[in-house]
Parts: sequence; C-alpha cells; structure tokens
Amino acid sequence: MPKTLNHLFCAGAIALGVLGCGESKPVVAESEGKIETPVKQPTIANRKVPPKRVTNRPANRDGVVFIAEYHHIRKGKSTMERAPNLLRRDLERLYKLGFRPINVKEFLAGRFELPPGASPVVLTFDDANPSQVRFDAEGKLDPECGLGILEEFSKSHPDFPPKATFFVLPELWGQPADRAKKIEMIKAWGGEVANHTVTHPNLGRLTDQRVKEEIAGSFKLLEPFGGNPELLALPLGISPKNKSLLKSFELQGKNYNLDAVFLVGANPAPPPTSAKFDRYRIPRIQACEGPFGLDDWLDKLETGQVKPYVAP
Repeated sequence: MPKTLNHLFCAGAIALGVLGCGESKPVVAESEGKIETPVKQPTIANRKVPPKRVTNRPANRDGVVFIAEYHHIRKGKSTMERAPNLLRRDLERLYKLGFRPINVKEFLAGRFELPPGASPVVLTFDDANPSQVRFDAEGKLDPECGLGILEEFSKSHPDFPPKATFFVLPELWGQPADRAKKIEMIKAWGGEVANHTVTHPNLGRLTDQRVKEEIAGSFKLLEPFGGNPELLALPLGISPKNKSLLKSFELQGKNYNLDAVFLVGANPAPPPTSAKFDRYRIPRIQACEGPFGLDDWLDKLETGQVKPYVAP
C-alpha cells in the first residue's frame, strides 16, 4: 500500500477507535478552555413520590385529640385495669383508624409530625405501678407489661413507635435498681416521665403548703433523671382549692412552674390552637369499656359523632 494511503488508513482507524470507546469521557470545550461534564438527567427512581394518606378523612386541624389514660395493665373489672390483650386490641384499633402516637410536649407545642390523613394519640400511664414497666429475670423488658406491649407492637408497625408519657409516683414501677434504665428506655423511645405528686392525695383537701410539697416532691424525684415534673396529672382528677398553685408557686426559696395539668376524664381534648384549650385542665379518656371510655369514643369516631384532628 502506498505510504500516503497507509497513513490515512491508520489515522482513520485511530479516530474510529477513540469514537468507538464505550467509556464516558469529559468533552474539551476549546473555546472556553475548561472541561464540561454532561448534566445528569432525573430519573423516575429519584423523583419524590407524595406520601400515601393513612386514612380518607379530610384534613382537620381543628379536630379533637385523643389522650388515652391507662393505670394497671392486668385483668380486672375496674376502670383502672386493662388486660394485656385489651391493650393490644386498643393499639390495633387505633392504628387501623389512622392514629399515630405523639408525646405531651409535642401535643402542647402543636407539633404533630404525622403522615397525611393520620390523627394524633397521646398514650398516658398513671401511678407507675409495676405492670406498666417491668423487667424479667434476665433484665429484659417483660413483653406482658405496658411498655413491653408497645415495643412489640412497634416492631410490626414501625410508624407507631412505643412513645408514651408516664405520670409517676416515687415507687417508679418497683425494681429500684432498674429505675434509671427504665427511664432512659422511655425517653429514648420518645416518651416522658412526669409528675403525679408524691402520695397521690386528694389535693382538694390539702392546705396550700401541703399541695406545694406534693408537687415539689415530684420535681425533686424526677429532675435527677431528666424527667418532666412540669407536666402534672392530678391525682383522682381533683384540683386544689387554690388553683393558682397549678401554674406556679414558691417553696423554701425555690420557684416551681407547671407547663400543663391533666384531668382524669372523660373526653377528647381540644387542640392547642383552639380557643377552648386550657393547658391547666386538659381532659383525657380512660382506657376502659362503657360510657366515655376509649372504646366508646372510638365507636363515636367511626360513626361520625366526633371529629378528630387530621393531618393534611
């Protein structure tokens, strides 16, 4: 082959080899003297998909909030007792009806971080009896106690965390050596440990001095654990004669301030944005059967007799 043709053939082969390479190479922009990288186009996989609505209920920021109240998690006929299987049933029903848990602080702040169509529920436990938070012989959470049931439910329902608020007495569920561990577990799951006084008295029968001592005693109990003694559930749902003590007072040179006060029953609470909301008289719903119990209010929701808060 003549030299000229040979040179042309080789040059063409080299050019084809470069053009035929499967690798993506930066392109030199001679006019600007810089390297340009092709812009990556969006794909279907990385486009944001709107979250699916939990229920078909329309958004309702003015709706009421369910605050459920539990005591003993055991079999019994009292309104203060809820069998473990009934607590599980409550959780299943709440979940199917689109409820998702928030804590008291989130409720007070109106910070309802919920999926569209969901409604908030605040789960509260009073008195700190052992059936609520109990460890077994191996130091693990008993699956039959209240918190254990919440934890187990959350494993199969990841969008329903074991978040609850415990209004406690000094017994702190028994098992003194495990108190700190239990409180840390509750807090780690988004829960709170709050004030229920020291001796669970009828505050309406006490002097101002005794009322102060009862409330302040819980501050002294919970502050070392990083608890929330500024959140108070009234024993028996009864206020002291001097209701100003439920907001703030001074005792032995120290000032005490309460952020919210909860009653015993017997209906859903207005949202914090409502003109009817009183942070020092927040109603709850007892987790029991019968009129004005949790079962009754959920029945009313299903029949349209009550309109809950619904996230947009």
